[in-house]
Amino acid sequence: MKKISAVLLTVLFMGVSINAQPLKVTLIKADEKQKVDVMVDGKLFTSYQYPSNMEKPYLFPVYAPNGSVITRGFPIEPRKGERVDHPHHIGIWFNHGNVNGLDFWNNSSAIPAARKDSYGHIVVKQIVKAKSGKKASLDVISNWDDNKGNTLLVENTKYIFSADKTSRTIDHISILTAVNGTVTFSDNKEGMFAIRVDRAFEMPSNESLIFTDDKGNPTTVRATDNTGVTGMYVSSSGLKGDKVWSSRNDWVLLSGTKDNVLTTMAVFDHPNNIGYPAHSHARGYGLFSTNNLGAKSYIPTEEQIVVTLQKGESITLRHRFYVTSGAELTPEKANQIFQEFSKLY
Repeated sequence: MKKISAVLLTVLFMGVSINAQPLKVTLIKADEKQKVDVMVDGKLFTSYQYPSNMEKPYLFPVYAPNGSVITRGFPIEPRKGERVDHPHHIGIWFNHGNVNGLDFWNNSSAIPAARKDSYGHIVVKQIVKAKSGKKASLDVISNWDDNKGNTLLVENTKYIFSADKTSRTIDHISILTAVNGTVTFSDNKEGMFAIRVDRAFEMPSNESLIFTDDKGNPTTVRATDNTGVTGMYVSSSGLKGDKVWSSRNDWVLLSGTKDNVLTTMAVFDHPNNIGYPAHSHARGYGLFSTNNLGAKSYIPTEEQIVVTLQKGESITLRHRFYVTSGAELTPEKANQIFQEFSKLY
């Protein structure tokens, strides 16, 4: 038998395909529908959507490489048997729960008009670039506005999409600039880079739970049938399941089986981000998020994170979303991806 090199053994151990070749990612603008479709090998991976009647842009739906949808359908395309709580949890999104006292995170069609002044809106102003390729790039300019249309922040966002046969990657880089005076991000658990996952990737639970936002508004997440529910969190800090919530991590994995295929998604923080390593706002009912601007709101003994930008000043945040189908994403491989991401941007 021929000797297998140490490098090859390492690659096999990590579950990496040695023949992984990048696939072309094609971006298709549909201005009249207020979206950009992201296609991999001719099939939809996700759509960047920015409808004018919604409170923020988002990526929805999102598909794993094997074709299984990994995002919850509600409230855009409800599916039988899924939870219908938290209507502001849509696909993959990015925002925060307290910016100059305005809540950008919890805003949705469920908020009555009489209360909208306490909430913020993110309005897409321009699709600057939509370039296809092995690393497709989507550049967007958005305004973070109050309910009267006054702009607090201008956000320059870059999405970089890449793929191979068994994985998909989204790098999200956001530059937030104060444009009309001082802007303060206050410590808040509602943030920042997030996905709401399909029922199959929730953690099985027989409890009905009540979650309260910083305004004291309760949301009940009721117990439901656990058939086909197989999700499990694993973090870079060595925690699993519900213990991942509030912990600080380089990365968090969420694995589950859907359509008889093991699928793992991961969210990565970046060492250059403020608040690194970020706290994980990862809930068993399907909210999977990492938050660089919350600390004391998770762990009362920690110091508050408060970021104040004067007019013209900016903050940059970088995150990676990764999803793979059919092969285990090990902690060793996750660390390798983290190190690669850490050297970029």
